[in-house]
Amino acid sequence: MKLHRLHPVAIAGLAFFLLASNDDARATDEIQVYNAGIAEIGQFTIQQHLNYVALGQKSPPFPGGLASNHSLNGTPEFAYGVTDWWEVGLYLPFSIQDERFYSDAFKLRTLFVSPHAEQRNVFYGVNFEFSNETPPFSQSRFSMEIRPIIGMRNSDYEFIVNPIVDIHFGKFAEQHFAPAARIARKFGDDLFAGFEYYSDLGQIGNFDKLSDQQHTLFAVTDFKAGVFDVNFGVGYGLTPASDRLVVKTIIGYAFPVPGQKPDADRRMSGPVNPFTHAAARSFQP
Repeated sequence: MKLHRLHPVAIAGLAFFLLASNDDARATDEIQVYNAGIAEIGQFTIQQHLNYVALGQKSPPFPGGLASNHSLNGTPEFAYGVTDWWEVGLYLPFSIQDERFYSDAFKLRTLFVSPHAEQRNVFYGVNFEFSNETPPFSQSRFSMEIRPIIGMRNSDYEFIVNPIVDIHFGKFAEQHFAPAARIARKFGDDLFAGFEYYSDLGQIGNFDKLSDQQHTLFAVTDFKAGVFDVNFGVGYGLTPASDRLVVKTIIGYAFPVPGQKPDADRRMSGPVNPFTHAAARSFQP
């Protein structure tokens, strides 16, 4: 998961052949495992994603790309609950490096889930994300992410898998397999901790060798800060092609549903407070 700094073409050429299949398929604006939680019907939510690559790749993945080292990446994420099983969203990704701001245009997503997933022991869904990207971030103008969501939880633990497929269109068309997973445990009211795993195995049907794949393990915690949901994590890259040290945070706020009293325990679509009312609910397949 890397963004990349402007770099002379002469030395970027080698980086293109070695790294492009890894870096172009994953961006660092959103480091998140989806849990099938969505906004209530008629409700708006907002999340601010921020991820700082303290130790990352110093070479760009392609000529004119951005290198990830010492970059601050993120996106505001706006979402709206259409039904109890459908949410739509908008992203405005960006990167800041060497005191310069780079925009990655926009992303649109549509998320379908099992209704009231936060109340279920077994839950599922699928998210479709359509991206319009700018040249410093990708060689493909348009891309798409398909993110299945499969998870289970009880009053103490949660385990979620997102077997993601990234699809890039056009001259540099590629299809990458980039699975992510999360396991977390409840330690108290509004305090949770666990691990999240993110990867990019490379082109489907022709995976990269292990050293060229991206594998990053995050230690994470979720908690409440007043009316805000917070997810904070520190990630360590497990392979040479991975960013070595990444710090991530997600700060979320759910606006009150018109005509309803605000629910402080309501979980948003991000990996925040996954055990809401878990101890009290009965099993729901």
